[in-house]
Amino acid sequence: MTLCPIALVAGCQKCPALKICPLKGALGDYQKPEEKPAIKPAKKTGGGVKKGR
Repeated sequence: MTLCPIALVAGCQKCPALKICPLKGALGDYQKPEEKPAIKPAKKTGGGVKKGR
């Protein structure tokens, strides 16, 4: 339930006090951005240049 008057009118994302608001999740409509899983690089299989004898 949104109780903050700024969040009711404009939303938490447009509020100038978003960064310092301690109750943005409790009183406003702010939702934490979802964490994206890190893309792991492919494993190298050792298919590089072969050395001579």
